Amino acid sequence: MQTATHLDREHCVRAVQSKDARFDGWFYTAVLTTGIYCRPSCPVVPPKSRNMTFYPSAAACQQAGFRACKRCRPDTSPGSPEWNQRADLVARAMRLITDGVVDREGVPGLAARLGYSTRQVERQLLAELGAGPLALARAQRAQTARLLIETTALPMAEIAFAAGFSSIRAFNDTVREVFALSPSELRRRVPAGRAPGDSTPGTLSLRLPFRAPLNPGNLFGHLAATAVPGVEEWRNGAYRRTLRLPYGHGIVALGPRPDHIACRLTLSDLRDLAVAISRCRRMLDLDADPVAVDDRLRTDPLLAPLVEKAPGRRVPRTVDEAEFAVRAVLGQQVSTAAARTHAARLVTAHGKPLDDPEGGLTHLFPSPGALAALDPETLAMPRTRRTTFTTLVGQLADGTLHLGVESDWAEARARLLALPGFGPWTVDVIAMRALGDPDAFLPTDLGIRRAAGELGLPSTPAALTARAEAWRPRRAYAVQYLWATDSHPVNFLPV
Repeated sequence: MQTATHLDREHCVRAVQSKDARFDGWFYTAVLTTGIYCRPSCPVVPPKSRNMTFYPSAAACQQAGFRACKRCRPDTSPGSPEWNQRADLVARAMRLITDGVVDREGVPGLAARLGYSTRQVERQLLAELGAGPLALARAQRAQTARLLIETTALPMAEIAFAAGFSSIRAFNDTVREVFALSPSELRRRVPAGRAPGDSTPGTLSLRLPFRAPLNPGNLFGHLAATAVPGVEEWRNGAYRRTLRLPYGHGIVALGPRPDHIACRLTLSDLRDLAVAISRCRRMLDLDADPVAVDDRLRTDPLLAPLVEKAPGRRVPRTVDEAEFAVRAVLGQQVSTAAARTHAARLVTAHGKPLDDPEGGLTHLFPSPGALAALDPETLAMPRTRRTTFTTLVGQLADGTLHLGVESDWAEARARLLALPGFGPWTVDVIAMRALGDPDAFLPTDLGIRRAAGELGLPSTPAALTARAEAWRPRRAYAVQYLWATDSHPVNFLPV
């Protein structure tokens, strides 16, 4: 039996018996007597302990011959926090698989991006997750197919290829095997008041789950307050932005709700659906384990009151790592408003135009290639920062520097620090918000130092770093709680 590596059997059984939703996505319960697998919080009467077996992934359950429960829909659980809080081979591979690399480039492409052989990648994924890269990608295709079946009126043939299947037969066989229903039967099960279909072609309305609690204030406040005109906006209670995707482009609107994030996606190519969802989840840090994060930070008596006051803070991240690195340079030693102005000029001059019938979005953020081709003399910034900017975009464009979901955090930090004009603050903010390092820390940030002084924490960078050792490996979340002591708009949900 392949068991969840991070939880022993006794903990798994107790989580299932108490229907603890905090463990949804951490592991899956397969029931030997029924042949189905569930999330820990499944509402049905828990099976007897002797009939339970546990797997670390939905793909492992499917590979073992279990089908998804129709009540708790385990394939729609939040993702495991493991893949966004680690930088080892398995975590990096999982981020790439979620980003659709296996479907686009195959297992050899996945291995090449990671710098390992296909055999090494397959062996490590099997050892930890009970399934190889093909099975994990297949499970994701099945989930994408289910979303399209239930939320659109598309013909099944179009859904099959949009979900990444190579044939309609493979699509039908997979859906039947995973859900014990045909695609047509899945569509008929959609409640009458929630009929599929949208008036806008290529538009889907989805619910993105998360582990409670979630505090939306700093999360959406930060994204809205730093929004680049034309690329991002806050409109009608939702953060909206343009997306550059593997097969085309998209526009997403994300709005906080008590138990989910409302997501409305408009895509030029539906094959980008799974990737777009993955990138939005990553930007909003929806796969975090807020209980574990807050429990760690509560151990510091000076941080504990901040956590108790507003638990569940997430780290606002990005849908495009290269874009964020460029914006971090534009924001060096200037105000938030000035950084937005600089970015907006680049967008207008070098971004790819697109239409947005529902709002004020006008462009995709310029690609590194487009920015590398611009005339540096047109940049309204000091010469030293101009050198920093051109060096960064040049290395991003030619592949010397790569900031993707597969990046090794330590290696990326070292490469960034070697660039002219890149100091610890710039590198750490990119590590925190672009690379996704949950332990990135900003001891030199003025807002952090001011908050630390007001709370009675050490305010010098060296002393604060020493105190923050106790917050590892969650220091990026401590940054969010410290920033939240200020009255800056980044800390409040826009109105």
